[in-house]
Amino acid sequence: MTIGVRSRATDYVALAKPRLNLLVVVSAVAGYAMAHGDTTDFAALGWMVVGTGLVSGGASAINQVIERETDGLMRRTRQRPLPDGRLTAVEALAFAGILSVSGLFVLAAGVNLLSAVVALATLASYAVVYTPLKKRTSFATVIGAIPGALPPVIGWAAAADALSQGAWVLFGIVFLWQLPHFLAIAWIYREDYARAGLPMLPVIEPDGRSTARQAVVYTAALLPLALAPTLVGMSGTAYFTGALILTLMFLGISMRFAMTRAVRDARRLFFTSIIYLPVLWALMIVDRV
Repeated sequence: MTIGVRSRATDYVALAKPRLNLLVVVSAVAGYAMAHGDTTDFAALGWMVVGTGLVSGGASAINQVIERETDGLMRRTRQRPLPDGRLTAVEALAFAGILSVSGLFVLAAGVNLLSAVVALATLASYAVVYTPLKKRTSFATVIGAIPGALPPVIGWAAAADALSQGAWVLFGIVFLWQLPHFLAIAWIYREDYARAGLPMLPVIEPDGRSTARQAVVYTAALLPLALAPTLVGMSGTAYFTGALILTLMFLGISMRFAMTRAVRDARRLFFTSIIYLPVLWALMIVDRV
């Protein structure tokens, strides 16, 4: 493979945001496990992982096609393949279509129709609703948390072929988890968002008080939902104890950010959020086993 071919392949892979989408797949696996999915059925689990990863990658690529102009205005995104001119919008859109359609087909044919329907809802709400709204309102962050919270529901649907109470408990956990995560990112990169004309909360209220306050409110609201798996009989006391300690630590770091509104504390909140969700999934699954 020549250097040019390798470079283009790398650019296509970058469109799918594989590092970001790893957490999407992990969340889907958590939903699958919590719905009593057979983790020894490697075919069903494998198709679910592949299908979810493909749809997620397709959604990321569509997002970059739509946002290619604003990405070009921000320092942290202007070197992406589209704003840098290494790929055209047509090439990226074709790639996104191949990933998305392939992922939906894999889920529908290899797993079940319900998981494909939930994945399609995730794709549509992310690409068609959330992404365009980012240019219009800061409330887009909350809207974007809806498709972001659906991966464990895909996993639940794949295992149970139904959407029962547990699926929505997991949805609620991921929904609320995302908001302090997103707000920390928005505060860290507020100048970039302002440069691109995106009305993120730290841009329209630059003193940061609303951003910090909302980060604390959403993290506090996460506490009862993080404990809900035990309260509804999905997990035991070991999970309850671990989730309580973990979420109180998360809340404490959110409160620290609210008091200082310093970039270093926003980064600490961001990295804590990255660690929080996989650890919570691990506690949940281990306790169930």
